[in-house]
Amino acid sequence: VQLVESGGGLVQAGGSLRLSCAASGRTFSTYAMGWFRQVPGKEREFVATISYSGRTTYYADSVKGRFTISRDNAKNTVYLQMNTLKPEDTAVYYCAADDYGMGSVLMDEYNYWGQGTQVTVSS
Repeated sequence: VQLVESGGGLVQAGGSLRLSCAASGRTFSTYAMGWFRQVPGKEREFVATISYSGRTTYYADSVKGRFTISRDNAKNTVYLQMNTLKPEDTAVYYCAADDYGMGSVLMDEYNYWGQGTQVTVSS
């Protein structure tokens, strides 16, 4: 599975961005998907995850109520809608695939990773 993120950029605080992650392969609908983010000098942290069916989602407390993860299995794509962005949301955002199917907050549970997309929120 190859994952390619897009949609990052520069936005003012309070603004919105939608990240996309396009996956190759015919088994996308069997994978849980996750979004993580990383700031230089810090560990990569969990942001959100969605089960293979899309019925179950889970968010980090820091983004709950502002970010929404969703997926379109027909398009092999997972999305992260980010609203009310804050400067502390600035990071490189990565999508990841978990072949177990239910999602996880743990990086080690994910088998495949994208290359990342930069999100910068100015104050």
